Amino acid sequence: MTPAMPAPRLAQIEDFLVAGQEAAEEGRWVAAGLAWIEAAKLGSLEGANATSRVAAPHIQPLADAGDPDAQALMAGILMDYYTEDALSMAVGYAKASAAAGHAAGLRTYGFMLLRGLGVEENRLRALELFRAAASKGDGYGAFNAAVIQLEAADSSDRGECIRLLTQAADSGIVGAAAKLGDELAADGRQEEALEWYVRAAEQGHDGAADVAADWYRDGVGTAPDLVQAMRWLLGLTAKLNVDAVHQAHELGKRMTDESILEAGHLAGQPAEAELMIATLAKNPERG
Repeated sequence: MTPAMPAPRLAQIEDFLVAGQEAAEEGRWVAAGLAWIEAAKLGSLEGANATSRVAAPHIQPLADAGDPDAQALMAGILMDYYTEDALSMAVGYAKASAAAGHAAGLRTYGFMLLRGLGVEENRLRALELFRAAASKGDGYGAFNAAVIQLEAADSSDRGECIRLLTQAADSGIVGAAAKLGDELAADGRQEEALEWYVRAAEQGHDGAADVAADWYRDGVGTAPDLVQAMRWLLGLTAKLNVDAVHQAHELGKRMTDESILEAGHLAGQPAEAELMIATLAKNPERG
């Protein structure tokens, strides 16, 4: 059985779909494509179809006319939604947009160079482009630049990597927030790391939620807080995470019903909390 999509995500998808439709009706096709892509990123097939079948035919003429915004967007659409045959065209659009100094174009062309998509792989040049995109405020450019530098294990760049990850996380990239938590934890900065794990968990990152639950339970980077630990576990149990179910049951043995209900309220999972209480009531080991 697959868990249903959370209501907040469904609401986000609907907002992006509506924004895309409104932009399309006004003839703002780049804005429409960007909105529909965001819906697709959240799992909307409707958003993906609207991007590739409705927006793309209108965006391509703008890209051909030299619009850097349209070129960057068209490169991404061709790369993500079309077959490999479209890669050479995608590279052309990305390269043109990057040459114009467009942040998304710089990042997209950098990604192609990093992965060897339609071009010869060149990690050094990709890093340069990601840094250039980051300097223009592009969060994904910052994230990609940080990851490449961390993989190179050059300790002299560590401060810069943390700065880039912070920029990416502040721009709303959930994976960057979780990665920043990992890197701060590795540096022994547990209190700061926990703040970023929580931020990532609040945005639906399961790995960060798992770490946050463990750290609140064990008092890492904070005083032990079983309610907060259960809060993050209940979010995971609602997604049918078997390990989280086991951990939540063990933790629940140490908690009162009132504390579990409080955790359920914080998690937005009151039904999961009530189910946990009912299950624990059958367990003779509960203290």
